[in-house]
Amino acid sequence: MERSRKGQEPRDASPDVEALRRLEALQPAYERLRADRIRAESDVERLTAELAAARAQAREELGTDDEAEIRRMIEEARAENARRVEAFAQALRAVQDRLAALDTAR
Repeated sequence: MERSRKGQEPRDASPDVEALRRLEALQPAYERLRADRIRAESDVERLTAELAAARAQAREELGTDDEAEIRRMIEEARAENARRVEAFAQALRAVQDRLAALDTAR
């Protein structure tokens, strides 16, 4: 085995060489994780901007960006829609009943 001039360990068995080999082996995983981190940071920035835009739109259109208040407004609108559908159905039944009465009167 080849030794350096000062009687140190052979180059192949050197802890420094082994550390470099391990670093080289770990490099692809590091690069993958680094790319994932960059993507995640970019996603966070993009999603933060989208959330800010959605909140601004909600304030403009609904007067609030409070999620609980918006949920309450949605439920209120659903209940109103259900009342209107029922009123429309009753109006249709009334028209049908009148038409049926006219048919039987002939």
